[in-house]
Amino acid sequence: MKGNRDFIKGAVILSLSGLLVKLLGAALRIPLTNKLGDGMAYYNAAYSIYSIFLVLATAGTPVAISRLVAERIAAGRPSGAHQVFSVAMKLMGAVGIAAFSICFFGAEIIAEIIEIPGAAFSLRAIAPALCIVPLLSAFRGYFQGQQNMLPTAASELSEQTVRVAVGLALAFMLFDRGLSVSSAGATFGAAAGAAAGLAVILLIYGSYRRRNGLRKQKAGREKDGGEPAAFLLRKIAWIAVPIVIGAEIMPLMSAIDTSLIVSRLQATGWDYREALNLYSQYGAYCDTLISLPQTFTQAVGVSLVPSIAALFWQKRMDRVRGNMQLSMRLTMIMACPCAVGLFTLAEPILLLLYPQQAESALDAASVLRVMTAGIVLLAVSQTLTGALQSIDRQLTPVKNLAAGACVKAVLTYILVGIPAVNVKGAALGTNAAYLTALLLDLFALKRHTGIRFPLLQIFVKPAAAALLMGVWVRAVCTIAAGSVGIRMAAVISIFAGILMYVVLIVRLKVISGAELRSLPCGAFLAKVFRV
Repeated sequence: MKGNRDFIKGAVILSLSGLLVKLLGAALRIPLTNKLGDGMAYYNAAYSIYSIFLVLATAGTPVAISRLVAERIAAGRPSGAHQVFSVAMKLMGAVGIAAFSICFFGAEIIAEIIEIPGAAFSLRAIAPALCIVPLLSAFRGYFQGQQNMLPTAASELSEQTVRVAVGLALAFMLFDRGLSVSSAGATFGAAAGAAAGLAVILLIYGSYRRRNGLRKQKAGREKDGGEPAAFLLRKIAWIAVPIVIGAEIMPLMSAIDTSLIVSRLQATGWDYREALNLYSQYGAYCDTLISLPQTFTQAVGVSLVPSIAALFWQKRMDRVRGNMQLSMRLTMIMACPCAVGLFTLAEPILLLLYPQQAESALDAASVLRVMTAGIVLLAVSQTLTGALQSIDRQLTPVKNLAAGACVKAVLTYILVGIPAVNVKGAALGTNAAYLTALLLDLFALKRHTGIRFPLLQIFVKPAAAALLMGVWVRAVCTIAAGSVGIRMAAVISIFAGILMYVVLIVRLKVISGAELRSLPCGAFLAKVFRV
């Protein structure tokens, strides 16, 4: 069906663009860290404050806009969809100005509160981005509501590319003026990148207006009166606010780790230096790797919301359940190989990324293996969250994730205090948090939609393909390590694993021929595999 093709295509587009954005982010941070050294404290402090404002301003808005737009398009009211966008733009403009004012004019006060006075320059430099990014989120939500993910991907890539180029250039050019000034130059890259992203999406929007005659739509809306702006603002807030609260729970879980792990390790016999080393294995070496697969699985959730919202509004429950099943299958197809790959190649990958810290990297491998289960659990939980948000149950996943955070706090406290478990207890606590949220979300979704997920097609086949891939990459890595070394063997194994997994999911019929053809370059792949 065309709806399914649009959904799959949207998820793949966002996954690929998200991966490129992550790689570009690494291309910024690695040379920046080497250049600034201790000056990264100013950069990190500014980005931490910026991220707080960003979550408050934009975390739930694209979801709210995409859902409301999708519902109105499903009702045959494109003018109503554009009215949602117009109201959201005014709201996001006001939010952006408020966030900019606090961050720019209150830079010294904020820097004093966090006890890093030199960060004030960086806070001022990054503040203009807070005016622009909320507007970007409104544009992205509008296009996502029409199941068009290309504007989001194009604007994200242009934003990140300019951010990296400008940030690095200014940081190096201003280095002789001091670390605080150089750091400010690096953070200004975020503002320049946001401006570039906005310029790109404005060009796309202008082309869209010309093709679709939005002036006529606007005239039609004025003729039939449209919907009151206050009503639309309440609807946006009703959807967005719970999502913002939910987005803050994840940082809260990180704060639980920060506050508990080191103190509990010391309380059970580890000295301070050993405790810090164990915590760094969990937070510095492993957490970054575990977060990378979220790039793929979050894309499924973003693409899922408008797809289901339109069908749910039309009360086409069979299609709603069908899209939910498809989204879960895509989630498992993406999450399983990431989890198995990281579990199988834990040591080689860590040595590849941290060659100068080989001993600590090897010690972190056991922690990484425990954390890999969380990749699948979090991915499934995110997809269920997107499904619940699509059917006007956005409060439910917030409550369920909060319950998971409580489980994590208790388990982390108990397990980290067991010397034989130590920091792996925090990983087990995180896995338990995701599992708790997942089960509660699944129960809620079944209650409201009657959804059933076929075990064989959705869970067993992707897991089997991933396990077979795991055996293959381990063999390739072992053979290659003898001739090219463990680090190059890791690279070879990763690419060999990707190729093998693609073959397996096609041959095991995890993905159908029609679904394969709906992907970018899908027609070529379908010919290769003769499906």
